[in-house]
Amino acid sequence: MPGEYAGHLPTDDPLHGYLSRDVLPGMGVTARQVDFRVFCLKETKVYRYEESHSRTQVVGKFFVNGSRHGSVAMERMRREFENLQVLRGYGLAGYPHHVVRPLGTNESLNSILVEEYCGGAPLSAFIDAAIHQERQPQLFAKLTALAYFLATLHNRTANGHGVDFSEDCAYLDRLVKNLESKHIIGAWDAEELYWLRDLWREKPRMWEDRQVFVHGDATPSNFLFGEGLSVMAIDLERMRRADRVFDLGRIAGELQHFYMQATGNKYAAEPFISHFLWEYACHFPDRDRAFHSITGRIPFQMGLTLLRIARNSWVHEPHRQRLIEEAKIILRTS
Repeated sequence: MPGEYAGHLPTDDPLHGYLSRDVLPGMGVTARQVDFRVFCLKETKVYRYEESHSRTQVVGKFFVNGSRHGSVAMERMRREFENLQVLRGYGLAGYPHHVVRPLGTNESLNSILVEEYCGGAPLSAFIDAAIHQERQPQLFAKLTALAYFLATLHNRTANGHGVDFSEDCAYLDRLVKNLESKHIIGAWDAEELYWLRDLWREKPRMWEDRQVFVHGDATPSNFLFGEGLSVMAIDLERMRRADRVFDLGRIAGELQHFYMQATGNKYAAEPFISHFLWEYACHFPDRDRAFHSITGRIPFQMGLTLLRIARNSWVHEPHRQRLIEEAKIILRTS
């Protein structure tokens, strides 16, 4: 993720002093002359800073913006810093499973979180290459690596407590209310989605698995890939305890969205979704049983993912309606 060049960081900028005095020395970099080139990584306030002499690179993620109060931003900054530390404490550091290393926080600088820079291509790049350049083998390989990473994350962090599916039902409620408030769906759509939610709530299997730490925002842009099985996870602000299929359903739903948007064929992603889930299941003593359990619960999370994508302003209207209709079809799956 090289980013778009945005110029040099002025030496009188307080951030220049913070990076020079507090961050670089902790990385073993000491120099009298320090110069940072700045690259914009995302539409939100995430930047890559490259020290020109040592070539040391870090990422700065700002949590303060014009619509967010400082106290809220500070809490989000601290939460992600702690989440990164927690997961690295489970051994998710290095090859092949790597959670980005936090280097520092500074609330006075728009609540910045500074992290190590991890080079690598996001999953979205491999999905696009498979769709437009017929590079399907590479996507299959990266989904194998991602399944291995997520299985490791989930299995190492299981705590023995049962999942609380009511939290997922509450998330559906928030999505539906948001879609309705934006006039994307009508009252009849909302009633059907609430009815489907209640059907899923009554299924015993939705309450039977154990809690694990989930990434919480398992989108194709939040996983970077190196050589072989190397997977690097970023943006863990939303990490929490939940059912493992929360992450799996997000990835599966994103795959379907990408292929529906590019090809109009809702079935085009199925080989990749099936491969991803089958590879995930291989990390359990009884692969067939694990696969059966996962596929029995994942439709609810896939439906949530499609609804979540549909609420975004950048989604074109015809595709938005396809996402909503497909979400309802998936949620009707028993």
